[in-house]
Amino acid sequence: MYFELLSEIGSIEKIAEGNSLRAQTRLRRLYGGNNWRKLKGVARVELLDGTVRDAEIHWYEAHGVGRLELKIKRLLD
Repeated sequence: MYFELLSEIGSIEKIAEGNSLRAQTRLRRLYGGNNWRKLKGVARVELLDGTVRDAEIHWYEAHGVGRLELKIKRLLD
């Protein structure tokens, strides 16, 4: 991963779930699980160069599987 989470993810919002989630077939094939959701939230992260920033994080999540494929969508400060 190209960043490390330094805080809990807050302001969590659901982006997509069920049939509206384009990557659902791929996620089931790779990780198993049902009821995949794509979520977004804000967290404090440390980047590879050591800088600490607030960022909008996107990830996929399913019951029994947990958070997977976290990525920074944009830096906030």
